[in-house]
Amino acid sequence: MKDTEIKRLLCAHVISVLSIILTTIVPPLFLENFSVLGTHLIWLCICSICVTTVNIILYIILKPNPSSKRISFAHKVTRFLKCCVFFFISCILFHGIIVLYGAPLVESVLETFLFAVLLSTFTTLHCLCMLGPNIQAWIKVFSKNGAMSIWDNSLQITTMCTIVGAWFGAFPIPLDWDRPWQIWPISCSLGATFGYVAGLIIAPLWIYWNRKQLTYKSR
Repeated sequence: MKDTEIKRLLCAHVISVLSIILTTIVPPLFLENFSVLGTHLIWLCICSICVTTVNIILYIILKPNPSSKRISFAHKVTRFLKCCVFFFISCILFHGIIVLYGAPLVESVLETFLFAVLLSTFTTLHCLCMLGPNIQAWIKVFSKNGAMSIWDNSLQITTMCTIVGAWFGAFPIPLDWDRPWQIWPISCSLGATFGYVAGLIIAPLWIYWNRKQLTYKSR
């Protein structure tokens, strides 16, 4: 395995982490009374947009899974539209799953949906950038020994860390501490964000540590 590929992965992850940090530093310069807790829904929107933009730009520049085939402009447009549909479906599915896990069904619909968008941004968007709107490729990558590159391993780790972080973030909500961050869905979205950042940090370190043991089949 080439160390240069790991360096490219590390560089991409560092930029992604910095983009999330900037979503808490830059908005207060332009928005009055902005804070992650006080104006959480605005932060959810800013974070989702920022992470989406950065991921797409990084994918265009780095091209982690390049294709040897020449792709027509019409095919690129169709692929982009399919990705948009997949992302929207992912938001709806996450919204439904969150409600099944105890989120309010009628109340706080906007809060729940924006949290679902954040989860989709951290997980589904990554899959769409690297694998495209191909469910079979997704299933293959997330199956045992299904990773075809270090980028796929990174995808596995960041997705798992995001979901686990969101799950752990739900634990403080029912406790009677009466803290501002216990309001739905602040603790869950912060948990998902910390999980995503942890995944971005852990992935290149884990891949570098296990680089001699990692072998990949061609796609």
